[in-house]
Amino acid sequence: MKTVKLGEENVAEVILGQSPPSSAYNGTGHGLPFFQGKADFGLLHPIPRVWCDAGQKFAKAGDVLMSVRAPVGDVNVALGDCVIGRGIAAIRAGIRSDPWFLYFALAYSKPILESRATGSTFASVNKATLVDLDIPLPEMPEQVAIGSVLRLITEKIEQENLLITTAQDIKRVSMRDLFTRGLRGEPQKETELGLVPESWDIVTLGTLGRIGNGSTPKKSVRDYWEGGTFPWLTSAKVYDRDIEAADQFVTKTALDECHLPIVKPGAVLVAITGQGKTLGHCAVLRIEATINQHVAYLQTDTSKADSGFIRGYLETQYDYLRQVAAGGGSTKGALTCSFLRSLSLPLPEIKEQREIVAVLDAIDRKIDLHRKKRAVLEELFKALLHKLMTGEIRVDELDLSALDRVEAECEEAVA
Repeated sequence: MKTVKLGEENVAEVILGQSPPSSAYNGTGHGLPFFQGKADFGLLHPIPRVWCDAGQKFAKAGDVLMSVRAPVGDVNVALGDCVIGRGIAAIRAGIRSDPWFLYFALAYSKPILESRATGSTFASVNKATLVDLDIPLPEMPEQVAIGSVLRLITEKIEQENLLITTAQDIKRVSMRDLFTRGLRGEPQKETELGLVPESWDIVTLGTLGRIGNGSTPKKSVRDYWEGGTFPWLTSAKVYDRDIEAADQFVTKTALDECHLPIVKPGAVLVAITGQGKTLGHCAVLRIEATINQHVAYLQTDTSKADSGFIRGYLETQYDYLRQVAAGGGSTKGALTCSFLRSLSLPLPEIKEQREIVAVLDAIDRKIDLHRKKRAVLEELFKALLHKLMTGEIRVDELDLSALDRVEAECEEAVA
């Protein structure tokens, strides 16, 4: 495929942003939207958070907005006139380029721009680097067709993101109601946890089963790891929510000598330390496994408590658990098994617990479906972006009926 320099005549105009005085900013919608970095970007279009009633550099509707300071090379498309700050360049299509094709061609060029960025503190690219960038440029009808196909897939990804967010919002509202009102329409009573149905008890996690945590066998001892077959889990696995497989394994020697607990299926696992968002996440164990010291387990008495119910309630307490770990627990930066044993939760009779779990599981399946669809679409987009930009395939060779099969295949996988 023919390539040209981005700054060639009639291909594109490059406009570097310039930040106005901070006194010109406002959060009330007065003036034009102001964008100054990748933090403002959505999937396709930027999201205004700040407005500006005085600016020196402007973008117009359809301009490609590019982050020119770390992270370098991320792109969005301006929905209308806006002010751009020093972290943004507006790239305006000329008569030789289709705006949407230009957007995807620049998205494809991100690795090249990253490799050309300079600066030890904040990597950035200058106007000369952008103007000198090689981009593919087929004939205009092919550009339009490529832009349309890739935009269609991107919009479908954006739609799946919206559906995931909507389903997660529904789940949050449902959880709040389910754990305070139940499913029986009972009158409520006031408790230490707030209002709950009259027939529900308030119990502590420690009354429902055994609580403990694990350890990490020394990596330097080969007998603990080499040829290991027993699943050993870290706190990263709690993101699975239902843990059905392990990534690491220990030997029987490690189990015997390192005092590792053997945790049975049905236990609830909680990340009690962790960087980022890990701490406070929980999952239900579906296999027999052992754990490291950053994970606590609750081996429940299943005649008293459904593990899915406990996981669901703990998910509503995520922010509280993190607050405790940040300062209120006995060990700063971590939860303790002692704290978990004393943690109170509302508990209906077992049949209602399972009915509540069934409601939450149905919502989770819906979320999982949309995540799977999004993942398939993202892989399709990456493959097509490369093949179309390199000329490996042409738009008229594509079978877009594959998009129609994504939903059916993903629904079958989740069912």
